[in-house]
Amino acid sequence: MSTAILTGPPVAGSSLEADLRSLGFDVRVADDADDATAVGAHLAAAAPGERLALIDPRFVGHTHALRLALKDPRFAAGALPGVLGLTPGARAALEPRLAGDPDEAARALEAAGVEVHRPELGVLVADVPASQTQRREREQAVAAVDDEQVRLRSAVKSRDGFFTTFCISPYSRYLARWCARRGLTPNQVTTGSLVTALIAAACAATGERWGFVAAGVLLIASFVLDATDGQLARYDLQYSTLGAWLDATFDRAKEYSYYAGLALGASRGGEDVWALALGAMLLMTARHTVDFSFNEAGHDASANSSPTAVLSQRLDSAGWTVWVRRMIVLPIGERWALIAVLTAATTPRVTFVVLLIAGAFAACYTTAGRLLRSVRRRARTDRAAEGVRALTDSGPLAELAARVLRPVALPSLGVPALALLGGAVILATAWATPLGSYWPVLAAAGYALCSGVALARPLKGPLDWLLPPIFRIAEYGTILVLAARSQADGALPAAFGLVAALAYHHYDTVYRIRGGTGAPPHWLVRAVAGHEGRTLVVAVVAALWLGGGHPEGFIFALTALAVVIAVLVLAESIRFWVSSQAPAVHDETGEPA
Repeated sequence: MSTAILTGPPVAGSSLEADLRSLGFDVRVADDADDATAVGAHLAAAAPGERLALIDPRFVGHTHALRLALKDPRFAAGALPGVLGLTPGARAALEPRLAGDPDEAARALEAAGVEVHRPELGVLVADVPASQTQRREREQAVAAVDDEQVRLRSAVKSRDGFFTTFCISPYSRYLARWCARRGLTPNQVTTGSLVTALIAAACAATGERWGFVAAGVLLIASFVLDATDGQLARYDLQYSTLGAWLDATFDRAKEYSYYAGLALGASRGGEDVWALALGAMLLMTARHTVDFSFNEAGHDASANSSPTAVLSQRLDSAGWTVWVRRMIVLPIGERWALIAVLTAATTPRVTFVVLLIAGAFAACYTTAGRLLRSVRRRARTDRAAEGVRALTDSGPLAELAARVLRPVALPSLGVPALALLGGAVILATAWATPLGSYWPVLAAAGYALCSGVALARPLKGPLDWLLPPIFRIAEYGTILVLAARSQADGALPAAFGLVAALAYHHYDTVYRIRGGTGAPPHWLVRAVAGHEGRTLVVAVVAALWLGGGHPEGFIFALTALAVVIAVLVLAESIRFWVSSQAPAVHDETGEPA
């Protein structure tokens, strides 16, 4: 249990002690409000690992305001007028002589370099009135606002898609409250969402009409739970490092498992749509990489004053255009609703074709906007350049080429142009040259060389953020093209498994960087060979086995590569996200996923 220390005797009739106990605090009262020694004695008596709160006994405010300042695990300290919450780490920086005054103690912590979170309260009340008249006024203000309704509203992201905002959140927030009152955790709800999505995929894999209808219904149910877990985390402030990892990775696991289920169901009906399923996974991953890389390139940047950014701000203030633009980018809510309806009403092939068309339009729209925003950008910071470089997932071959060819000078737009040239050459060669020839091997070697030259300088150019999505498309696309051209039973499912393992690795990299802990360890990136090394390996494998008329060897190699990569990246990912160094990352921006 956490401990709350009132710095003096409570005011008669105050509900402060009851409010603190309802939040799980053991309340202790200092005998003299003017004696810091009395407060210090209570501080010394508290267990070292406990979360502490220092409260001015005159405090008047909503219970949820106290919750926001005292219970949020993402911050080392939290403060309101007359209130200071401390984690064990922040307690070490607190001077005992200041313990009697929470406000002064909070200022001292900030001066010592401790981040003190001061939550935005909106209509909630949090104050230390100086007179009895002011106290009555503040108590009336507290009574005038239902903090439970405020808590429910704040459980929903401030920025979300149209479908989620109007079709899911109006009732999922109440489901989140129901879960909180029964002691369920966000991680349990997240796991339930994953299980529901996997059952949906299994239903789709039956290939029967009833299975497709059930799959569509269950996919929507999975999304309701997906919205609920984040709302539960915000409603009850149950943020955790494990929850960050689950929330960050399960969405993609659910969606891509569902693609596989649809492809299996189609195959039972005599249709092969594995290439479409793999194309959908490639498109969605590349789209997300554009978003992640662009945002990372803008890290520490000042406000964008380009005409495109100004126009975007104007459109966002124009009411209905906000929702149109959010729907155009096909965020996760709209995307899953589209997939669910098409699954239930049509065929897997139609589902994938419509998804690819809608996804391609959304990708063109968002990428064009980001390109226009980038034209007038100044040079990136070192932090941003390092983040973009980490997102490229470049391995030993690119690093060697970068060291050898470092003297090669490129113009400002030469870096993305060279990467695009290398990617286009390997894709065209894999598509157009005789199956099993060594031309794709030579093209993959040239691709590795181009990747190295592009990385020879810090990625601070206006369009250098394009490198990660270009590399994703080149690598995944090469695997797709070679597997599709082999026309061997099992080649495309094996390629799907390989790309799924790679996609997990790349999403894991994104969320580590978002949490401020940097990219995965260098040994892991080298162990899985980097994007250019894996592309070369797949090209060599295709030349060895497809050229000799042994497609089973090609399939075995893709499967083995998928298993090795999956084992390595999953083991390291699990080790990291359950460690004490992992950040409690939760996406509060509402950016479409």
